[in-house]
Amino acid sequence: MPTFTGASTLTDTSLGLALGPALTPDGATLRAGFFHGFATRPQVLARGLLVLADVTATRYVHYTPAALRDPVLTANGDRLRAECFSACNGVYARLDLLGDGFDGGDIGLGTTNVDIGTTMRRQLAAMRRSDLLHLDVGVAGMTLSQPGTTSVERPVDMPDRWIRALGNTAEMHRGLRRALDCDGAAARRFLAALPPVTGVARNGWLTADRAGVRIGTRPVRGAVHVAGLHRLAAAKRLLPHVQGLTVYGPADPVPGPVAVELHLPAGRLTLGLTEEPWRGHSGEGALLPALAAPTVMEDAELISAILAFEPVVDLARLAREAALGEGAVRDALAVLASSGRVGWDLHDDAWFHRELPDDPGRALADNPRLVAARALVADGAVTAAGEDEWIVRTARGDHRVTRSPDRCTCTWYLRHADRRGPCKHQLAVRITRKDA
Repeated sequence: MPTFTGASTLTDTSLGLALGPALTPDGATLRAGFFHGFATRPQVLARGLLVLADVTATRYVHYTPAALRDPVLTANGDRLRAECFSACNGVYARLDLLGDGFDGGDIGLGTTNVDIGTTMRRQLAAMRRSDLLHLDVGVAGMTLSQPGTTSVERPVDMPDRWIRALGNTAEMHRGLRRALDCDGAAARRFLAALPPVTGVARNGWLTADRAGVRIGTRPVRGAVHVAGLHRLAAAKRLLPHVQGLTVYGPADPVPGPVAVELHLPAGRLTLGLTEEPWRGHSGEGALLPALAAPTVMEDAELISAILAFEPVVDLARLAREAALGEGAVRDALAVLASSGRVGWDLHDDAWFHRELPDDPGRALADNPRLVAARALVADGAVTAAGEDEWIVRTARGDHRVTRSPDRCTCTWYLRHADRRGPCKHQLAVRITRKDA
């Protein structure tokens, strides 16, 4: 199990973030150094990290505090990204610290874990707007922060659930539309009106009006449904710094995943919510359609070798260099997303690269529906019953799958419809169609 090489430290003028073993373009290293320089907005940086700490320490279903986890930090050359999930897995949080938020240093390339312990949280909370803060993301700067202090190693073990959730989050966000924008004053009013994290769960339909964002009780054209508005409450820490807000939601005004992006000085905070507070990102099955492609595993291996920590992945370049169609590249990126190796940035409307340990078997191990679908195909259980209709034979009876609309007669589909990815029978049909 990987370990931190020290403890995070904060003095009056220096923040040292202890890192776990990092993956960089040159391979794994225990002595990662991603950035050394001054933060131009120290309070935004401090409070943004606190938002992540708050989210990851909270269960939003029947609110209870939870054991802390350590955010994933990726350096993409032009920005630092810190990401985490809530303890209940229903909230995704990402803090993007852009290049103009730093002075006097170059941002490197790589991915690692960041240690934000209880003591660090207290110190970050005391950060003032006028404080001078030197940021040292790496091991070397720690001794500058507190020379002579004995290092304390902490184990880091990223939960498998987080890795599954990173992939589903990317695919879920990729399907969202930009629904509404508002300026800083309206965004601050909206945040101030949110229920507290310990309050009663409240749902609402968000729409734009003259005052900014209105929380309604019924769907209207262009509205975005948010289940559990209290799941956005952690962002209140950044209330004085918010310069605007963007809400992303499904193409139609129906319940579904949603993302709220706060615009900050030299940064952004994105909070992604599942359709219901009790649902976790790790179980949404959003990647399953792409993973059913026949050559997707081989394509993913090729695309993986070409990625280079891009802050914005150039899909057309990947297609040219890999000699693949853009559709095949998208499916391959979905496989890499299932291992957490790429994410989706709603603001840039593009994939970005994060480097986590390669695990080619994860796509199957984490998706038992895909394994079951491939077994059905291998057993010859799928037969055509018409131009857009198939029969899938199982030990418990036959199921009818149709296309346009894409439906199945099984109990799983009747319970979830298409809100949690396709059922194994629909996947088996997709695999059969692509093999045909």
